Amino acid sequence: MSSALSQKKDFFSYLAQTSPGPLSLEISSAKGIWLKDINGKKYLDLISGIAVSNLGHSHPAVVKAIKKQADKHTHIMVYGEYIQSPQVAFAKKLCSKLPKQLDSVYFVNSGSEAVEGALKLAKRYTGRTGIVSFSNAYHGSTHGALSVMGDEALKMPFRPLLPDVTILPFGNNEELINITKSTACVIVEPIQGEAGVNVPSKAFLKALRKRCNETGTLLIADEIQSGFGRTGKLFAFEHFGITPDIVTIGKAMGGGLPIGGFVASKKIMSSLSDNPALGHITTFGGHPLSCASGLAAFDVLISKKLYTSATKKEKLFRTLLKHKAIKGIRGMGLMLAVQFSSEELNKKVIENCIKNGIIADWFLFRADAMRIAPPLIITETEIKLACKKILLSIEQSFS
Repeated sequence: MSSALSQKKDFFSYLAQTSPGPLSLEISSAKGIWLKDINGKKYLDLISGIAVSNLGHSHPAVVKAIKKQADKHTHIMVYGEYIQSPQVAFAKKLCSKLPKQLDSVYFVNSGSEAVEGALKLAKRYTGRTGIVSFSNAYHGSTHGALSVMGDEALKMPFRPLLPDVTILPFGNNEELINITKSTACVIVEPIQGEAGVNVPSKAFLKALRKRCNETGTLLIADEIQSGFGRTGKLFAFEHFGITPDIVTIGKAMGGGLPIGGFVASKKIMSSLSDNPALGHITTFGGHPLSCASGLAAFDVLISKKLYTSATKKEKLFRTLLKHKAIKGIRGMGLMLAVQFSSEELNKKVIENCIKNGIIADWFLFRADAMRIAPPLIITETEIKLACKKILLSIEQSFS
């Protein structure tokens, strides 16, 4: 049996599967916006590992930082007990680029864990139990994060979940009256990701901020998918003229390594440190390799101002992706959804894209739309190539 066949057999035999039909591409290397499989076929990555690889794959500054830190130490103690240079430096740099009241970072291992920590923090600080989220929201798959998901099909098999959770229609100002003085927090994606990149009106998010102020409710902005330059700003909430009380971050945060975090004011965050002590604790949160990698990636993002070209690149995608089968394009920056008439057509197009060397994907709650979220380093030449192949894939879907 060849090595490739053996690997595929072992993949299905020994690794837990997340769906009945995984893509099972066997990638041997990745650099920049390109992936290469074991047969030498190259794929242009249009989804960045679901908004993770904002700097592309194997960025030299990130690789160098990981190697340098590995020579010093990896894990030495649970988060928050020892002073570890990569954590301190990364937290300081993050806070320097956020509104001044967001000045305390709690590092965890992933976006879902960031949501779990943020929900706990809001309940602990306010002494309230009510939580509000929105229709078609996605905040992760752990129990608390699943509880605030805005889609019942994925939640029902795992009920009972957290009590006292209210799901409101996204973008509906009138329904914000359901946020009351019993509500600990509202969690919202400033731009909804898995809903198919829903961009709300500025008026909606401003009204949400106002209602939270009126009721003493903490506003959590989930920037796990939209953060770190993807939408043309460092963080998506900046487009809407609001400042959240807590921000959850992850995905692109680690430069390709696993890390997440939630950020709040020192006053709010301190409520987790006593009565009881260790109100929230994690073994590997803020792992030194992940923090070193994340800091290097963030430094490149800031110094090169990579996010500032996202709007121009968005316009190029919108200009080039013209076809009668495309019903519209939603989104902001390099967080886009290409809308088709049906799930069946969308999946045919995506299947053909992969055959044509383009990594594409759909959305959890909009299977009739194709995700476009390439690394921010993608060039205009590469965008033109990607669009040419997408249009070819659409034509092939009708043949």
